[in-house]
Amino acid sequence: MTIRVLTFGRYADENFGGLERYVFELARALKGEVDFANIVARRGPRPDTSTGSETVYARPLAHLGGTPVCPSMPAHAFRLHDKKAFDIVHLQFPADPMAHLAAQLLPRSVRRVLTWHSDIVRQRMLLRLYQPFLARLLACADAIILPTPAHLTSSSQLPRWARRERMHVVPFGLDYRRFERRPALADEVRGRHGNRFLIFALGRHVYYKGFEYLIEALSRLPDAALIIGGRGPLTGALPALARRLRVAERVEFAGRIADADLPAFYHACDVFCLPSISPAEAFGLVQLEAMACGKPVVGCELHNGTTWVNRHELTGLVVPPGDVDGIVGALRRLQVDDTLRARLGLQGRERARSEFSIEIMARGTLAVYSEVLSRPQTPARA
Repeated sequence: MTIRVLTFGRYADENFGGLERYVFELARALKGEVDFANIVARRGPRPDTSTGSETVYARPLAHLGGTPVCPSMPAHAFRLHDKKAFDIVHLQFPADPMAHLAAQLLPRSVRRVLTWHSDIVRQRMLLRLYQPFLARLLACADAIILPTPAHLTSSSQLPRWARRERMHVVPFGLDYRRFERRPALADEVRGRHGNRFLIFALGRHVYYKGFEYLIEALSRLPDAALIIGGRGPLTGALPALARRLRVAERVEFAGRIADADLPAFYHACDVFCLPSISPAEAFGLVQLEAMACGKPVVGCELHNGTTWVNRHELTGLVVPPGDVDGIVGALRRLQVDDTLRARLGLQGRERARSEFSIEIMARGTLAVYSEVLSRPQTPARA
């Protein structure tokens, strides 16, 4: 029997991040076994990828703490539930408060599953106001999915409220088939930067990504070039910094890279860098994409899922966050040591495929859904 699941994926547009990609990949992987409906905030043009599941766009009236506030979400949830009679509502955390309200207002016969992407990191004042609602949400959750064990050990919020017996580690995963071959476009991307050591970075241009430290590091690597993909609030500030540091001619701001073109950028580069400075970066799906293409990853030690994925001296090199000297040293080491670069890249490819595959994520999530639905409903939830 097909399981009917309602989820809230925050956004579904051409500039989605790791949370949104997780929802997309999960819906694609479980198509035929799970009937997903996804309620998201409308932000921009629709993505150039499809999950084959129903996506409903809600209009945000405001943004609070970096998340959209869409008062119409409960109405959308009720309408969809009347049509589909959901078995499970699958929330993504952190997410907008209206999604949590919509989930709480659904009938108690709809089981609650929550994927914990990260703690609330920056909005401490809002967290204090939100804590009673978060505590209630965690208390009534039938299952909490953690993408790595480090998501629990590094969390300052989960251990306080959540029931450990309801927690399940299900690694995030990707479909790596599109990353297997080097596209012809990779030669064009590479050609734009001559024979320079090529560094690739990708993500929303927001404070916690730490791109400014990578640009500063580039100023001390005269034979290197850098491509930064993505857009965001800092898109204007980063090129200004590159000009101020006199490295603008060696930095390509690629903007939003189409999904179909993304493998070419990974295959073109020598190393991928994720210089994030805050635990708001809790996993880094882009690391898996780079590893799938055989590229070593330079990242920062955030004591969470990011370095559970990218292991120091196994799949890449890890330095302290915001440490320009450390970034320079790691990149220079990879630049001069072809053998190290090849070894880390090969080990990264093997780790991505064996530990973080789409099949592992799909099977693990389906097992959580099945276990939740097989469990007798407790009187407190009846």
